[in-house]
Amino acid sequence: MLVSVIYIFLIYFFDVVKISNGVSPSLTLAVSILFGGFLGMLDDWIDLKWRLKAFLPLIAAIPLISFAYGWGTARTTIVIPLLGTIDFGIYYYFIIIPILVAIVTNAVNMLGGLNGLETVCPAIIMVGLMTVSGSNAILLICPMIVWIILAFFNFRGKIFVGNTGSFAIGMTLAAFAVISDLKFDLAISILPYVLNSSLILLTFFFYKKKANVSFDGEKLASDHRRSLITLITYHHPLTERQVVTIISLLVAASTAVALLLFQLLL
Repeated sequence: MLVSVIYIFLIYFFDVVKISNGVSPSLTLAVSILFGGFLGMLDDWIDLKWRLKAFLPLIAAIPLISFAYGWGTARTTIVIPLLGTIDFGIYYYFIIIPILVAIVTNAVNMLGGLNGLETVCPAIIMVGLMTVSGSNAILLICPMIVWIILAFFNFRGKIFVGNTGSFAIGMTLAAFAVISDLKFDLAISILPYVLNSSLILLTFFFYKKKANVSFDGEKLASDHRRSLITLITYHHPLTERQVVTIISLLVAASTAVALLLFQLLL
């Protein structure tokens, strides 16, 4: 997190990414990453209640709202297949951006617990967004390198990112999508995350049960379908790396669909 922020501050200092109407994309992204990491650290230290974790990311939407407003009304539109271009107007600033930030940050944080899962999947989405972000891609070069290094060691069980890392990367993805006007592309890319969060929340609210997976020393298995992990291992034991690989492939597929739609909508 700190390495990425220092890199982005240097981009701002050398004026690599243009500033429009006094609004800086690099500073906006840096603030978002710092807030995401700080929120994750709080959760690691004092184990925040899910109600707080669900709504605290909304505060991080403030610099993104300021950024979107400063760059003009063109940013209030989202191109959706079959529906065309929708202009949300003032609702884009105070509803769409906060919802996007809260959903992405919490969804990324909720899909974890296995070696590599919290790093490989976000890295796939990050690379996908960079390929279609034009000149803004330079903002994520260093964060991408750092995250790929973390993914290599995390997949091998040598390092763990915790909530600090998962919240920081979730906020990075959400902020970069707003800055680069790739909201719809991000929404498609995180569909596996949305499925996982929906299963967890619906099960908890309606049945007051949590998702659990058993481990016999070699393979993971579950007797229910309350999350994406338990859905994949439902009466079908798999090794940890097999589960991570399957979910990573799902994220890669959703990201590929997002990139395809981006090309079709050009």
